[in-house]
Amino acid sequence: MIEIQNLTFGYSRKQKLFRDLNLSFLPGNVYGLLGRNGAGKSSLLRNMAGLLFPDAGRCLVNGFDPKDRHPAFLRDVFFVPEEFYLPSVAIRNFVSTYAPFYPAFDRTQFARYLKEFEIEDRQTLTELSYGQKKKVLVGFALATNVKTVLMDEPTNGLDIPSKSQFRKTIASAVDEQRTIVISTHQVRDLESLIDPIVILDESEVLLSATIEQITQQLLFKQLTQIEHPERILYSESSFRGMSVVMENTDGELSKVDLELLFNAALAQKDRVRSLFSNIVESVR
Repeated sequence: MIEIQNLTFGYSRKQKLFRDLNLSFLPGNVYGLLGRNGAGKSSLLRNMAGLLFPDAGRCLVNGFDPKDRHPAFLRDVFFVPEEFYLPSVAIRNFVSTYAPFYPAFDRTQFARYLKEFEIEDRQTLTELSYGQKKKVLVGFALATNVKTVLMDEPTNGLDIPSKSQFRKTIASAVDEQRTIVISTHQVRDLESLIDPIVILDESEVLLSATIEQITQQLLFKQLTQIEHPERILYSESSFRGMSVVMENTDGELSKVDLELLFNAALAQKDRVRSLFSNIVESVR
């Protein structure tokens, strides 16, 4: 479990990425962390991982303060950054060196991931493509069986088949004890995977809700002509007419379009806040 309480963080005294941020991330979920470039998604993940420290407030991960770098905290958290360095060693040697830091690491599980990714453990990491390296690191992260997995733009560098494979691998690794937080701007890649959704904007949480809660409040439709314009939060042209996000006043069911949701939330901040004002920031 991750608890963020009144967290303030910035890279300078004058400019803060977050002010009094409050969020909870609970086990058994794959959270989607969305936001514009520069909204602070990566910085928030690094605060959770203990690589950056808050200016005020606190962040607790599995009951530990990440900035203390307690061994019990480190062995139960794994962070997959967007940009990373891997040593020039065979995958099997990488595992032999780093797996002992994670008591629950499962070599059989990791071997299964490598087989699914069509990668052999005798291959040298630096000889792999960026996408292959990413798959090795993601597989290693899941095989650690830590309680908290943090991923920053994990589908960058993956081709279309690999993105599908990534979704299946993550879905198979979810359990009631594990919290997975994925920061991404490629929402189409993860639309069927991430739930709940957290949107950051201008130092605050703009939206924090489950997919079910979103469908209760919003309706996603394709229209050939505009209906009930007063209910429309956002619209954009498509080859089938207009793609719209509307207030769901009739309890109609629809499939959430995360890209439309994100654009609607940024375009209609006050209306979105009002619609979701009865939903607490701790998504349960």
